[in-house]
Amino acid sequence: MKGTEYEASAEAGIVFTTGNSETTTITGGAKASRKTGKNKVSAEGNVTYARSSLRVIDDLNGNGMIDNTDEITTETSTTAEQFALKARYDRFLTEFNSLFIAALVSRDLPAGKESVIGAQAGYSRQLYKSKTAEAVGEFGYDFSREDLVAGDAVDIHSARAFVGFKADMTEGATFETSGEVLTNLNHENLPTRTNGADFGEDTRVNFKAAVSAKLGKRASVQTSIEAHYDNRPAPANIKGLAMGFVPEATKLDTMMKASFIYTFF
Repeated sequence: MKGTEYEASAEAGIVFTTGNSETTTITGGAKASRKTGKNKVSAEGNVTYARSSLRVIDDLNGNGMIDNTDEITTETSTTAEQFALKARYDRFLTEFNSLFIAALVSRDLPAGKESVIGAQAGYSRQLYKSKTAEAVGEFGYDFSREDLVAGDAVDIHSARAFVGFKADMTEGATFETSGEVLTNLNHENLPTRTNGADFGEDTRVNFKAAVSAKLGKRASVQTSIEAHYDNRPAPANIKGLAMGFVPEATKLDTMMKASFIYTFF
């Protein structure tokens, strides 16, 4: 039997612009796991924050024209504020098969979600493995309680399927991708729809693809793209709406980022 196996890494990325357009974007994340015998405990988290300042006009004298610099102001807004944390326990039945449970906490304010607390349980299997590549598949149950920016909290019971693939492209370069599909098993009462969402109507799809290149023994850089689709999105996080008018947030969110990654062990 193998001894205790540890893995841990952290990543960070930051972008600043000044002048006519002022923006600040910060991303970060960390992963850690410990495996002993047939037991594996892992945790991961990530955060994204973006703030921008743009020039806007305000016709102060009401003459229908912008004719002095006092009528040009700078408006600052938060354009991204999200984080996700996940802790998971796997109990291996064989070398390639395990049962797992997980706890999740997240927040995505621009997407209309003040907070999301959830849990997962299911079965995981290694579908393929070679010296340079491996694939994993999972299926099971997912529960999420979403505290929304408008209306009551929503409980979602879902069936979940996941597949992940990782491969070495060349020496020091790695490609990895994953896809996750969740679909609701219960009726949901949604503030954006009078008829809510029946079985299978609140389907969510999460996709990620990333390419990493080593800079040394422990350091590497990574570029990635993520896409998140929600067929029944939360209310849009917009202020000043008329009472009773609750529009949906955009169904598809995407994010591209470049990160520096340091692997501790």
